[in-house]
Amino acid sequence: MNAPNRNLLWAKIMVDELARSGLKAVSLAPGSRNTPLVIAFAEHPDIQVYSHIDERSAAFFALGLALAADQPAALVCSSGTATANFFPAIIEAHYARVPLLVLTADRPPEVRESGANQTVDQVKLYGDHVLWSVDMPLPEAQPAGVTIRSLRTLAARAYALADGMPKGAVHLNFPFRKPLEPIPVESDLHDTPDPRPAGVPFTRILRGRVLPTDAQVAALCEGLRQGKRGAIFIGSRTGDERLPEMLVDAAAALQMPVFADALSGVRFSAPNRWVMGGYETFLKADPALQPPDVVIQIGGAPTSQALDDWLNRESVKFRALISADGSWTDPNHRIDLLIHAEPAEVLHEAAAWLADEFDVPDPAWLARLRAAERAAWSSIDAAADAPYFDGLAVADVIDLLPDNASVFISNSLPVRHLDQFARPNGKNLKVYCNRGASGIDGIISTALGAAAAEPERPLVLITGDLAFYHDMNGLLAIPRCGVRVTIVLINNDGGGIFYRLPIQQFDPPFTPLFLTPHGLNFEHAAKLYGLGYARTPERAAFRAAFTEALNAEDSTMIEVPTQVQQDDARRRAVIARCAELIKTNVSTPNE
Repeated sequence: MNAPNRNLLWAKIMVDELARSGLKAVSLAPGSRNTPLVIAFAEHPDIQVYSHIDERSAAFFALGLALAADQPAALVCSSGTATANFFPAIIEAHYARVPLLVLTADRPPEVRESGANQTVDQVKLYGDHVLWSVDMPLPEAQPAGVTIRSLRTLAARAYALADGMPKGAVHLNFPFRKPLEPIPVESDLHDTPDPRPAGVPFTRILRGRVLPTDAQVAALCEGLRQGKRGAIFIGSRTGDERLPEMLVDAAAALQMPVFADALSGVRFSAPNRWVMGGYETFLKADPALQPPDVVIQIGGAPTSQALDDWLNRESVKFRALISADGSWTDPNHRIDLLIHAEPAEVLHEAAAWLADEFDVPDPAWLARLRAAERAAWSSIDAAADAPYFDGLAVADVIDLLPDNASVFISNSLPVRHLDQFARPNGKNLKVYCNRGASGIDGIISTALGAAAAEPERPLVLITGDLAFYHDMNGLLAIPRCGVRVTIVLINNDGGGIFYRLPIQQFDPPFTPLFLTPHGLNFEHAAKLYGLGYARTPERAAFRAAFTEALNAEDSTMIEVPTQVQQDDARRRAVIARCAELIKTNVSTPNE
């Protein structure tokens, strides 16, 4: 480990140990104070560097890298307000449990609170939104051996904590005095020997699996015995690749239908007669449908408000939440049992324990559910014959995607359309969304980070116009970082989701202050950043353009102009048709 001065030596030790711990990528923004860190990352052969001009875009890009890779990505900026621009992405990482290593450069202690230029209070800047915050010691000219070792163990601990249970962001704040550049300083220590063989971490930190105890499985089984209409809901952020297969096996053994959120990793990987996705449509079409009497929840809360309300009816006798990291995801505060263990293992054990007890669930209820599911998808299929609308465009994306592709879905209406209109399939699609804090900021940058993390998987970003407008400068990462993406931009000229809220009855202020019409199309934005472009108001044109974009070498944006009131009317028509099908074919007695 050789460096011309103390700052570079300090930074190189930290970066080297982060790489030994497993770090593969860093997203950074230019500055002066962070020069030692930038040089250290740039010179490390095992870390991919992504450079951004905008700190907020850099932060969300790192979030996407970590989200897709499911391992920590690093994030670096200079001092001052640059650090504050990281905050929205750090908030999302906190609530979505995404591992980030946030490295901010800072002025030395003697100039803090002195009126020095570009100096803000960065110590514990991110508060409780990070798992750990460390104000790093100043680099020393002749550091003791224990000091060098402490840098390495701190790097190992930071990486392990970010990648722990739960995952999240760790903040390391690095004060540096000048010189910041690789200028030789004769009095400084220039070299330290490698503490371990090349590539071996100084300290390995290994995490074990959280397996269920007999007492946990017994408590779950006791609750499940209370009813004959059992249901499993699986939401986002489950973090277990084995879960889809084991979940479907357990559902069949327990004869419990699985309501699979579009963000769950199950909806588009485990097609099975027990997996359901049409609930947003059929529950609104038939609100009298009996809810389950016992419910198991895994992962985050439902995207669908109709499903959330249905699963939390007063008549439900027992609710269990199974969480690998012990996180509480029950905003209704109705959980009877929280099991802190790996969900796949819990379900496997419970199915084995109850193998001889579930021969006689409520067959009529299961039949009604399956008929309602069929009615929902039949209603959506029938909608293809009328004018194009936003929900059908989202369904077409899923229909046309090849196996093993990825989707990044924006918050607000797009994620709700995905949950309502995209039917279960076995394409093994990965679906990403900033669903921790559910903001519309940083959507483009996060999607591009996810695409960069898995270049072998084609990624499609589905976004609304306001989210696209909010992060247009994130498009610079496409040419700057060599990222390929297909963007489907649904442009309804404003905040269409507000049409679903009571405020739409009050105009003004509804149109100017909530709907926020902007009157823009985004062809010039596509040209500015070198993207191919198509504008497709009709379905046949969209499907042709989308298929062509998937096979193109370069990134493409397809803009789908829609009219928000017509979109909402089409959605309501789908629900009404589903209600007619249910009324004709399904008997659904009141509770």
